[in-house]
Amino acid sequence: MTIWLVTHHQLSKVMTHVVTLPNATVQFSRVVNDLGVLLESHLTVADHVAAFSRSCFFQLRQVRSIKQALLSDVTTKLVHAFISSRLDCCNSLLLGVTGQLLHRLQVI
Repeated sequence: MTIWLVTHHQLSKVMTHVVTLPNATVQFSRVVNDLGVLLESHLTVADHVAAFSRSCFFQLRQVRSIKQALLSDVTTKLVHAFISSRLDCCNSLLLGVTGQLLHRLQVI
């Protein structure tokens, strides 16, 4: 896999969106997954935040289904541990995100 990170101006100069090799044809992708982080062509991490939000809300719904079997403080610790550990993974990529993306993360 090759990732090209270029400016919008440089990207506009690219005339092809497909590379033909002897045994395969490779199409360019706007978003790639590298070590669990979604990187899009403009490096805004918007796609990563959206996928992260979906994943967290799914997991929170799963915790809600077993919440009745847990003590309140145990549930709180479980949720905090889950969210904190997920946010800590690759959190340096979130440096300088827009206020809108930051708000989406804070809602979780």
